[in-house]
Amino acid sequence: MTDRAAAVESMAQLSTVWRAMVLDRDETADVRDLPGIAVRWADCRFAFWNAVTLTDTGADVPLLEQRLHRAAHIMRSKEHPGFLWLFEDLLEDDARAALDDAAERAGLAYAFPGTGMAGDLLPVPEPHHPELMFERVSSDEQLRAYADLNSRAYGFPLTDGRDGLAGSVLWKREVYAYLALRDGVPVACAATVEAQGRLFVVLVATDPDQQRRGYGEAVTRKALYEGGRATGLRRATLHATAAGAPVYPRIGFEPNSPMRFYALEG
Repeated sequence: MTDRAAAVESMAQLSTVWRAMVLDRDETADVRDLPGIAVRWADCRFAFWNAVTLTDTGADVPLLEQRLHRAAHIMRSKEHPGFLWLFEDLLEDDARAALDDAAERAGLAYAFPGTGMAGDLLPVPEPHHPELMFERVSSDEQLRAYADLNSRAYGFPLTDGRDGLAGSVLWKREVYAYLALRDGVPVACAATVEAQGRLFVVLVATDPDQQRRGYGEAVTRKALYEGGRATGLRRATLHATAAGAPVYPRIGFEPNSPMRFYALEG
C-alpha cells in the first residue's frame, strides 16, 4: 500500500468510527461530510469526540488554506473544544511544507503528533500477563472506570472522560472494550470496534502510575484477540499518540501516515 493509500485508509477509519462514537453521545450531533472536510463533533466535554479532519487527496497549498480556514470556522462555532486531525500524507509536498504557516494563519495551534498504523495481523494469540486479569466492559461501573483511566492518562478532568462514555449502550454491546485489573483495580484499558472490514483500536490508556509494565500492550492484545475472534477480521488499524507509538509495532502494526492534531489558538 502506498503512503497516500495508507493515509486514505487511516482517514476513512477515523470518519467511520467517529461517526458512530459521536452519534452515540448525541443523535443530533454535528456529523457532516462537507467538500474536503469530515465533521464528527459531539460537542461534549470529552475533547476526542469533537473532531474535524481534512479528506481531500492531494491537496495543494491554496486548497489547504481554504480547508483549514473552514475547519477553524466550524471549530469556533462549537461550545466545547476539540481537535483538527490532519493526515500529512494526504497533502501534496508543497502543502505539507507550508502546513505550519497555513495553520497559524487559520488560527490553529499545533497540539501534539500522532501516527496512523495498520496491519494484517489478526488473529493474535490469546494474551496472558502474570499480574493482570481482563474484564469486558458490560456495566456502567466498568464504563466509568474505563473513562477515568482515559482521563488520567490524557490529563483530562474525570468529568470530561465520563461525559464521553457514561451511559453508552454502544460501548457495552458493540465495542470490544476491556479493562486490565491488577489485584482487582483497573490499571489499563483498550477497545476494538468493527469498521469497514477492519478492526479499529480505540481509547487505549494506562494509569500514569502503572506505566512501563506491559499493561497497555497486554490489554490491547486482549481487545484485538476478542474482537478478531468475534468478527473474523484480519486487518486492524489505529491512531497512535507519541506515548503509544512504540508499543503497537510489537503487536504487528506498521506505521503509515504521520498525523498532526491542531486546536484553536488561545
